[in-house]
Amino acid sequence: MNSPSPTLPIPRPQVFPITPETEAKQRKAVIEEAMSWIGTPYMQLGNHKGYNIDCSMLLVRCWVDTGVFEPFDPRPYPPEWHLHKSEERYLAWMEALSEEVSEPKPGDVVLFRFGRCFSHGGIYVGDGNIVHAFVYEGFCTKTEITSTQLMYMSNGVDIRPKKYFDIWARLRKLEGNK
Repeated sequence: MNSPSPTLPIPRPQVFPITPETEAKQRKAVIEEAMSWIGTPYMQLGNHKGYNIDCSMLLVRCWVDTGVFEPFDPRPYPPEWHLHKSEERYLAWMEALSEEVSEPKPGDVVLFRFGRCFSHGGIYVGDGNIVHAFVYEGFCTKTEITSTQLMYMSNGVDIRPKKYFDIWARLRKLEGNK
């Protein structure tokens, strides 16, 4: 019998107040950080620039290393959990620390449904591109959000569902509740 999976931690913001200037600087820094990981080999639970990274830890590194959130670590999480369970761990995590939006702005998160639930994410860097650590590519890469591997399910016809999340929208809400 499998033990229940640990709850993913909800990070705490590092900087308040979230002014438009602060948000713009943080978004730019997150994009620059994401771009600096391009070429890093994919490895489940990886966390070392130039050596290994996965899509969850790419988000963590981009947020923590730029000072958006205090240090946190969502590991361990089981490999390929999304293929065997219908629970929306990644989606629940994003909903807890961000607001879903209809269109992404640079620095926002994009989640895709792979397997049975939303289980792959990346940083939207603008111009229709994301940076993500992608097992199918074997490394962290910049990809058009409409690429075939991201958009189409295994039958090649169904469009893969995706959602966009703005972490700064949630940070602004948290700030208002202080």
